[in-house]
Amino acid sequence: MNVKSYAKVGAAFGAAALGLGILAAPASADPSTSTDYRTLAVVGSDTTQYVMNGLANGTAVVDAGGNKLMASWNAIGGLSDPYNTKATGCSYTRAQTNGSSNGVARLSEDIANGGTTCIDMARSSRGPKASVPGTDLTYVPFARDAVTYATDLGSTVPTNLTKAQLKQIYLNCTYTNASGNTVTVAPLLPQAGSGTRQYWLDSIGFTASDTIGSCVNQNAQEHDGTAITAANQLMPYSVAQWIAQGKSIADVPNRRGESRLRNIDGQAPTTGSGAALALNPSFVFSRDVYNVVQTSRLNEPAVSEALADICAASTTITTYGFGPISNCNARNVTGGLNS
Repeated sequence: MNVKSYAKVGAAFGAAALGLGILAAPASADPSTSTDYRTLAVVGSDTTQYVMNGLANGTAVVDAGGNKLMASWNAIGGLSDPYNTKATGCSYTRAQTNGSSNGVARLSEDIANGGTTCIDMARSSRGPKASVPGTDLTYVPFARDAVTYATDLGSTVPTNLTKAQLKQIYLNCTYTNASGNTVTVAPLLPQAGSGTRQYWLDSIGFTASDTIGSCVNQNAQEHDGTAITAANQLMPYSVAQWIAQGKSIADVPNRRGESRLRNIDGQAPTTGSGAALALNPSFVFSRDVYNVVQTSRLNEPAVSEALADICAASTTITTYGFGPISNCNARNVTGGLNS
């Protein structure tokens, strides 16, 4: 078994009072102790971190004896850094497993090194990359999310932008308003390895020939509204994450700051208000979110049980802001290693 160790990175959470509730000094939602490894180790996406933690640490995903099957390790924060996913030879830092792409890459490395001995499942807010074909990995959908842009309360950025304007913004930090004037803004983009980063760029129309503007801040931690510090800034944000962060759910830090979700092409990303606030499943930028496993392990008892139990826990999924899907636990989306 190969020992893996990586450069250490720090992370900080912002906490603020907003809308649906207040959450202060949240505890780690890693397994309850740093040696509570369980049968399946799960790493990756910040977007689905909290819902998967809730599923893993609750009573939904258990074996026949009632034992918790999954240890879902935080993308940022957590009991320790570096941390171990298994008892020996499986040391990682949060930086190396933070984000969908990083989680899938670590799972791919584990498979390439002779088998999934350290990581059994990767959280991913994106599907496989077309540039990495193959069937070694299966992306198993379990919930619906949406992504829009967020700005601060009182922002100078419009509360509705078109897809074309958003692409213009991420190309050169300007957009053309309704009067035909060019307006300068300051866009933020999640860190490299973020599935939301890739999904956002794809959704606003970026192609392989497009280059992100040098004026774009590309180092923001995804779904952290406290990163917005100026009236002309905007950033992509998971709608499910924004909803969950405002609910005072134990172990879900409120990182919204003064951020507000905005409309795209005239569509609102949420429905309802207050306690009834929910994701708009038909929003223009909507996506499935996945748990990625080695295809050859799909029918292993523990893996199969965990995937089925996740789909049965629709109440937990909606509590964390996501929407249930009819294709939960489908096995038809595959990709290659390191995708």
